[in-house]
Amino acid sequence: MMKWILRTVIVLAILAVLAVVINWSTFQRLRAVETVFDADKIVENFSHMDRMFLHQYLEIGDTPHVWPEDIQPLPTTVTVAGRERNLAELLETLQTTALVIIRGGTLIHESYYHGTDRDDLRISWSVAKSFVSGLYGPVLESGAIGNLNDTVEIYVPEMTGTAYEGVTLRNLLNMASGVRFSEDYMDPESDIIKIGRILGLGQSLDKFATSIEGREHEPGVVWKYVSMDTHVAAMALRRATGKSLHQLFYETYGSNLGFGRAPYYLTDGKNVALALGGLNLRTRDYAKFGQLFLQNGQWRGEQIIPSNWVAESTQHTAPTMAESDMGYGYQWWVPMPQEGIHRGDVFAVGMYGQYVYVNPRLGIVIAKNATHHKFAEPIEGFDHSRNLTIEMFRSLSGQLANMDQ
Repeated sequence: MMKWILRTVIVLAILAVLAVVINWSTFQRLRAVETVFDADKIVENFSHMDRMFLHQYLEIGDTPHVWPEDIQPLPTTVTVAGRERNLAELLETLQTTALVIIRGGTLIHESYYHGTDRDDLRISWSVAKSFVSGLYGPVLESGAIGNLNDTVEIYVPEMTGTAYEGVTLRNLLNMASGVRFSEDYMDPESDIIKIGRILGLGQSLDKFATSIEGREHEPGVVWKYVSMDTHVAAMALRRATGKSLHQLFYETYGSNLGFGRAPYYLTDGKNVALALGGLNLRTRDYAKFGQLFLQNGQWRGEQIIPSNWVAESTQHTAPTMAESDMGYGYQWWVPMPQEGIHRGDVFAVGMYGQYVYVNPRLGIVIAKNATHHKFAEPIEGFDHSRNLTIEMFRSLSGQLANMDQ
């Protein structure tokens, strides 16, 4: 009897050790979800997300693109809300970690802060949404997707019976699906925070998307920022083409833009890319994406994204925008009003201060990364740091365009 008990204890101990070993990586990812934004870790974390989450490195071409350089001093001040502001102080207020500026296809400024450097692969957060939008251009041109007015269940049949049934691809790209989804980053029970736990547990984002049943509005009637719309839009791309987002990224961006380091996507437990915010690139390479759109989808003489898609996707077409000073296209933000030297400017933005700003009239692209904890709070008379940042970019672009080239 004693031997039997001893054997049982040993077996149970071995099973307990195995359980700890098997689940240790899951525990670590869950811990990362809880601590990724901690003030004392955030700068390091945002440049090393691969240490904390499941991820997939992306294939790139053999020939890196190197920017021609003509480094110049930045203006000392910018005009924001009608008054002069010291630019360096403003960048620090916004907790900037990287700033890259391209004028006329030439690198004119590059700076890194808080111990980061040029080769860091920085988390995009929602800047990744604009990359998904760009993928739609070639796929539509290929005929794999027939029309933006197609409903999502045509390509993703399991959306039948969910809140996404009857939602068109255009609705998804416009953030006008009408589904009930909480985007509150401060609420631990919100839907967007649940996505973080799904990544930590190694579960399925696709399964989560099909579990959403409630609606607040009919599709196409009201604009509301819903990150899951981007995931569902990416699901449609994957199903229509039979390719992963990793493959589609390579075909459109990775094989053409000449990234300096292989980027990566954070993934769920099924190796499905976090399309709504999991891309990690060098800041220089975010700028290449902006330059691609500034050049109407052309790169090195080749039409990478159809020019008509570049034009259509960057127009304000979303319904009932809540903010009169912001419009929205297909996963691109459009500052308002659109007039003068800033007519046609657009930007991609991610939480905590990630930006790709494109001003075609002035030939300026600005890529900026940050770890701005109060990014969603009112600041200096603005409802959101996004509005202050765009005024800073517009002022900076206007000054840089008028400098001797």
